[in-house]
Amino acid sequence: MRQTLQKKILREELAKFNSFFDGNDLYQKVSKRNHKIGIATVYRFLKRLVEEEEIHSYLCGKRTIYSGNKDNHCHFVCKKCGNINHFQIKNLDFLNIKGEVCHFQIDVYGTCEKCLK
Repeated sequence: MRQTLQKKILREELAKFNSFFDGNDLYQKVSKRNHKIGIATVYRFLKRLVEEEEIHSYLCGKRTIYSGNKDNHCHFVCKKCGNINHFQIKNLDFLNIKGEVCHFQIDVYGTCEKCLK
């Protein structure tokens, strides 16, 4: 990917995320630094990074979220507040999959502890 000033700013702001984010989150950050970076540029940039496997994208409901964490992902998504919590599954043997797993995503939907109170 050719390095331009816009891509440099996008990469710098992307590196500041330590949790899940969506394209609009990144756009809000970069637009404060450079008003010439449009939302379409942000989404093209994210699409390219996903294609190059630098980040992962996840469909969460009707929303696409991104993460720089390239480990396998499991999410608990609260249907009331929309909060997304990450959890780990180290071993998929219980699924009895024939073949080699290279990556996986598991989404579990329910009501979080906070919303149950």
